[in-house]
Amino acid sequence: MAETGRLTRTAPAAPMFSPVTLLRVAIILAFLAGWELLSRSGWLYRDVVPSWLAIGKALADLLLHADYYFNLGVTAGEIAAALAIGGVSGLAVGIVLGSNRFLAKAYEPYLYYLGPTPKIIFFPIMIMWFGVGPGSKIALGVLSCFFPVALSAAAGMRQIDKVLIKVGKSFRANTWQTVWKIYLPAMRHPIINGIRLGLGVALIGTLLAETKLSNKGIGFLIIQAYSVFDMPRMYAMLIVLFVLAIGANALVGRLGGLHTIRR
Repeated sequence: MAETGRLTRTAPAAPMFSPVTLLRVAIILAFLAGWELLSRSGWLYRDVVPSWLAIGKALADLLLHADYYFNLGVTAGEIAAALAIGGVSGLAVGIVLGSNRFLAKAYEPYLYYLGPTPKIIFFPIMIMWFGVGPGSKIALGVLSCFFPVALSAAAGMRQIDKVLIKVGKSFRANTWQTVWKIYLPAMRHPIINGIRLGLGVALIGTLLAETKLSNKGIGFLIIQAYSVFDMPRMYAMLIVLFVLAIGANALVGRLGGLHTIRR
């Protein structure tokens, strides 16, 4: 008996690049082309928008000087210290407020009111308390980082399943064991999101402090380039900072298990 042939459908081949990726690439290319056209148009004052060639030369020159890496290390150390101190203190305050409704009603409104306040207004106080050295820059970074971490941790505490807390109590877990084995794993995503926000504002606060009063650090180099109107060098440093900030943000998300959703 002859077998009846069956029509089979061939699954369409998956595109090499998703539409989202193509759109992202198109946006970047449009920005680069628009920048270059603006730099060559003559509409703006000389070097306000330098060409990509000039920025590339400045970037190569920047990366070949050891002095730049010294200043980058100074800024990175200040940001790391600010993130560590502000992150740990914000996490502790967030856990306390998230687990105690009375304290949350009493103190959490202050976090919401002070959180959006520009922290640079406190820099003169930081100078008086910690001097003109790295201490005042770290303190401003800590102040900037503390609020998003504390608010994210407090919100994460309220999202923990009550069953997990009851299980901890049934096993007679002490406070430290409850925090380490129940609270922190259950709050992983809010904590990582808070740290990522804290990293961004700590970076901004530290750099702003360096531009105001410092003789070393990336903020100092940026304001120095601006003062002599060396725009290609200034943009080159901003590009390096932008790339490093993206890398640090991605690393924090990767360590926390937060992977980018692929479309």
